[in-house]
Amino acid sequence: MERPNGDGRPTILQILPALAGGGGGVERGTIEIAGAITSAGGRALVASEGGLLVHDLTRAKAQHITLPMASKNPLVMYRNIGRLVDLIKTENIDLVHVRSRAPAWSAYFACQRTKVPLVTTFHGTYSIGNFLKRKYNRVMTFGRRVIAISGFIGGHIRRHYGVPVEKIRVIHRGVDIEKFDPEKVSAERVIKLATEWRLPDGAPVVMLPGRLTRWKGQLVMIDAIAKLERTDIRCLLVGGDQGRSAYRREVDQRIMRHGLEQVVRIIDHCDDMAAAYMLTDLVVSASTDPEGFGRVVAEAQAMGRPVIATDHGGARETVLPGETGWLTKPGDPISLAAALKEGLELDAGTRDRMAKRAIAHVRQNFSKAQMCERTLEVYNEVLAERGKL
Repeated sequence: MERPNGDGRPTILQILPALAGGGGGVERGTIEIAGAITSAGGRALVASEGGLLVHDLTRAKAQHITLPMASKNPLVMYRNIGRLVDLIKTENIDLVHVRSRAPAWSAYFACQRTKVPLVTTFHGTYSIGNFLKRKYNRVMTFGRRVIAISGFIGGHIRRHYGVPVEKIRVIHRGVDIEKFDPEKVSAERVIKLATEWRLPDGAPVVMLPGRLTRWKGQLVMIDAIAKLERTDIRCLLVGGDQGRSAYRREVDQRIMRHGLEQVVRIIDHCDDMAAAYMLTDLVVSASTDPEGFGRVVAEAQAMGRPVIATDHGGARETVLPGETGWLTKPGDPISLAAALKEGLELDAGTRDRMAKRAIAHVRQNFSKAQMCERTLEVYNEVLAERGKL
């Protein structure tokens, strides 16, 4: 990367609320793009409230600036405009890329004042229930380019915000295929997890990864498992409640109502998801609302695991029905139970063919390298236009 006028490497500022532990799509994507910027010869800065992942950012040779970007307080957001103007001028920022609505309002006005181009990434559908919500969300369409993390999100932006197609760039979330590679996960790692989670030898395992929140579909999954009427399988709900104690109690009660205490287990946290996928026979995404992309579905396929996802959102772009997995009716335990039954009855030859197809599919279409390359292309495209501002 270099500035269009050839006077040195460009400086890109990414902005997000925080770099908290857990590493969701926004946080992880920011770190991965920062690493791509520095590898390509640019200079990467990130402004956020900080968090445990700042260490990962510095390992990517990027610089972190601590600012109160997570605040939705109007006064703080207003003050953040001045803070960002000062940062843009002091660090000679060439382009700003923002990934969340509250900091996007501050970034938009800071870029207006400094005449620095803005790029936004639309990570989800957000709530559009009323006029004020839609107006608040609209800032994510104010970028010189608007990156959509799936074709589904791109269509949502066009339908609900009238963004012209030529302004949108669909760049799917990227899977780290170096990390999520079945050849690189040792048997010892898988055995360690199986022992920690007290999984009996030979028991088929189905897993639903995702934080404990209603729209992720844990209740639908439990009801579907109950319909199988099998006690020889194990169902793992991997993800913490993040303070949603009432919903956690509801999940526990649903498990007890069906008498599934020995079948369904909640795992609050997992530090080795690659190994978790490897010990699993089927990976499920039962989201009742459409996922913008669906990282779990892509990661599981990268590990050669057959997947079951609900038939909406980004899953329609990542799952090949009948080849790498199944799509089921959203919120329907009967449909999910039928897919679980079919998946658990796969013979070894079919499972092997699906694994090979899934791995090739993700590596060809959804790699981290592709995501980074295409994002840098957007940066270069916008930087080349800067003289026209």
